[in-house]
Amino acid sequence: MPVVSELYYHLYQRSGFESLPIVLLHGAGGTHLSWPPEVRRLAGVRVFALDLPGHGKSPGRGQQSIAGYARCVWEWLGAVGLNRAAFIGHSMGGAIALEMAFQYPENVLALGLFATGTRLPIPPDILTDAASSTTYRKANEAISRLAFSPSADAHLVELVVRRMDETRQSVMQGDLLACNDFDATGRINRIRQPTLVLCGSDDRMTPLRYCQFLADTIPSGRLVVVPQAGHMVMLERPQVVADALGVFLSGISYYAG
Repeated sequence: MPVVSELYYHLYQRSGFESLPIVLLHGAGGTHLSWPPEVRRLAGVRVFALDLPGHGKSPGRGQQSIAGYARCVWEWLGAVGLNRAAFIGHSMGGAIALEMAFQYPENVLALGLFATGTRLPIPPDILTDAASSTTYRKANEAISRLAFSPSADAHLVELVVRRMDETRQSVMQGDLLACNDFDATGRINRIRQPTLVLCGSDDRMTPLRYCQFLADTIPSGRLVVVPQAGHMVMLERPQVVADALGVFLSGISYYAG
């Protein structure tokens, strides 16, 4: 798949150009592969799964603010010729999706906010370890311990840690700083787009109360709680998440043009 506006993207399109485009935004230190095939190949929609700047196959050095990432995504949107799309974000990606709705509301048809919140505080010890190449692995291991439910498959956890290790330390540090500085608490009631809020019941990084606040405060918010899943809810319970997302998106009106 191509790199446009310095962003690599994977496109899955089994339906025509008249179908709803959705843009998948991964979390800190992730890539488009942070989304399982069940979501990346969702039926009935055009799925654009991005690598954010400096992540995966995208060039660049990454950003250190959510607003900076949102600007990059907005520029990419215009470069690929999309006027409007639904933005589905996980954790940091959810914050980016929210920022898109704040800054560029005319381009946002709907939101999917997975394992995210109006604030995304990072534990101080993880921020400290992520700031040094010598302790970077320690930070990633600490994140992985918080990111999964107790029932998560050990091989899945190992795979996610390996993928995080492939992200440059400076990029990961920037992601964590962007998350830690993000605060949309005073703006969240401005969201008017249909919004799916989805959370794992065992999420320790963005606990259920974070998602409950989003769903309660966004006028058109709808909450789905996935049992026996942690922060990486879409990897732990891919079919459940894909089914919930598919039902939500089936109610979003879209016309090309």
